[in-house]
Amino acid sequence: MTPSPANSAVSLSSLLKRAVVDAHGKAIGRLEDAVTWLRDDEYPLLHGLVISQDGTRVFVPAIDIVSLDPDRIRLQAARQGPRPFERREGEVLLKEDVLGHRLLDVERSALVRAYDIRLASTKEGWAAVGLDVHKHHWFQFGAHEHHPARNWHSFLLLIGSPGALKSRFAASRIRRLKPAQLADIIEGASTQEQDLLLAQVHADPELEADVFEELDEDKQTLLFKSRTDAEVADVLSRMRGDDVADAIMDLPQERRQKVLGLLPPAQNAKVMALLGYNAATAGGLMGTDYLALPENQRVGDALSKLREATTQQPEALNTIHTLRADGTLAGTLTLVRALQLDPNTLLSDAADADTVVAAPDDDIVAVTTRMADFNLLTLPVLDPDGRVLGVVTVDDALEAAIPRDWYRRASGQPTATRRAKASPRPDQKGVSEQ
Repeated sequence: MTPSPANSAVSLSSLLKRAVVDAHGKAIGRLEDAVTWLRDDEYPLLHGLVISQDGTRVFVPAIDIVSLDPDRIRLQAARQGPRPFERREGEVLLKEDVLGHRLLDVERSALVRAYDIRLASTKEGWAAVGLDVHKHHWFQFGAHEHHPARNWHSFLLLIGSPGALKSRFAASRIRRLKPAQLADIIEGASTQEQDLLLAQVHADPELEADVFEELDEDKQTLLFKSRTDAEVADVLSRMRGDDVADAIMDLPQERRQKVLGLLPPAQNAKVMALLGYNAATAGGLMGTDYLALPENQRVGDALSKLREATTQQPEALNTIHTLRADGTLAGTLTLVRALQLDPNTLLSDAADADTVVAAPDDDIVAVTTRMADFNLLTLPVLDPDGRVLGVVTVDDALEAAIPRDWYRRASGQPTATRRAKASPRPDQKGVSEQ
């Protein structure tokens, strides 16, 4: 964790409603709020204070602050008289906008609530350096100044408009979370929080596709409902074929063909083929990412192809499939075994010809049992002629096998296990009839 001066700083909650005194020690009002400007990779600097003075909110610039003490706030002689406070665009009020509001705890992958803010004097001036997200115990009577605070940079504020959240530093914090973690957070967020998070995720198209792949199917459908057909197709164009097929069938029937028509031709063909299978079968579980090479090539050739396959699903590349001259499956070779062999070894000599396979209409029980019995990370699915249609990966097999009501822990918190794909999928005819 980045070192933070948070625990040696003053508590904002202890300052609120405290007396503000002028250079002569005369009380001129009470502190109502603190105004800051957010900065990408620095602590937010205090722009000034909002003071309640005879029922009017006035603004005191930060340059006039002499000290911020728990008993009172001292100011130097003002350069000009106090002016009524008027909020400017881009300003963040620490009490109004942050205290009591939820924010993203990036280090712990959770939405938490801000109960206090720590302010410290820096070389540039007073700054917000830490946040207290610990709920007070009953015997502390609401006091937060004695709680341990954490570095401000461990969190991402969820305030303002979706566009206001977009920044280089916010993006770097978002990318510290895995897609499955972001999906869990989005599912547990309010509508406004979801909009802010999705706007940030949208800035990284590849991350956005990964997050949508991990979303619960009901949440995914709801989020796609608010997007245009072109926007939906844009996200789907970067998702795995089997996940796209599931997402297409979760759309209202009148939208399916329109969205399919907006997908790249190659992906459209793959998805249409997958839509012809029931989701509770090997054909419905399989993905179309896999590596298959002629058996007369060498192990080194296969490893080179693996290095180039940066856009394919990594889980599907644990196995190298070898093909006969007629295109039928000849054998399989695990990635670990390939790395152990001389690169000049022919695939025909290295691959296991006694391959465990599935037919497209094999059910989930048959698929998962076979993969468990033979300790398989992938299971090739073959057509009647012995050609590879796709592969079932162990993660997809587990998702299909785990009962849907196990997907959340007893506490009600989302787990990293995501969507089940075992619900029946309408046949392809239901998609093309528009």
